[in-house]
Amino acid sequence: MSTLAHVFEAEGLATIALGSMRNQIEHTAPPRGLFCDFPLGRPLGVPGDAEFQHGVLAVAFDLLDSPEPVVAEYSVSIEDDESDVVACTLPPRHDPDAHPAVDEARGLRNAYDRGVELTGNRAGTGRVVDADGVPDAIEAFIRVAEGTPWKVAGIPGNPARVSQDIRGYYETAALAMIDHAPSAWAGTRWFLDKTETGKAILAARSAMRDSGAKHGHWFYLAPGDR
Repeated sequence: MSTLAHVFEAEGLATIALGSMRNQIEHTAPPRGLFCDFPLGRPLGVPGDAEFQHGVLAVAFDLLDSPEPVVAEYSVSIEDDESDVVACTLPPRHDPDAHPAVDEARGLRNAYDRGVELTGNRAGTGRVVDADGVPDAIEAFIRVAEGTPWKVAGIPGNPARVSQDIRGYYETAALAMIDHAPSAWAGTRWFLDKTETGKAILAARSAMRDSGAKHGHWFYLAPGDR
């Protein structure tokens, strides 16, 4: 994005880049950059807090009056509260013939639809698979966890991106079942630690690693610290 900013500036369009990683925004050196020490994925800081977000934008737009190049730092830092726990009641088993993870995902569909309506978030899924395709994608990862080589297990695209769609489906469903905006990674911790599908994804990740799959094919199925 910093490279594009220089291209746009050369054509007379002023730009401001917001970054959540200090080293990255300093090394890429956009014409005007604002480092915001916020969790990744939350460039404006606090979800649902319009006043806070407008404060970030106001500081960013003030950079238009600064001589370039400039990288400023926002005055407020936000840390991920690892003590924040998402507590969602998962649906009871409905189809005893289905794998528990697949049955679980199907049971969350109404919550996912409510989450989309609540947040206006259409990006929970859809990078590779949409909500309708999530159960079949989960079944593919289950086959990998059970020993099927990942290339023939039926994963419908790049494994990491499919995994992100599945996680987005679950986290969007979770937003419909809780009464607050969780900390940045609370939904991910809930997905990986508390859901049948999260456990299946981690099992598939381990199976791919142990089978000698390339690092990039298995590592990004889950955050790097898992």
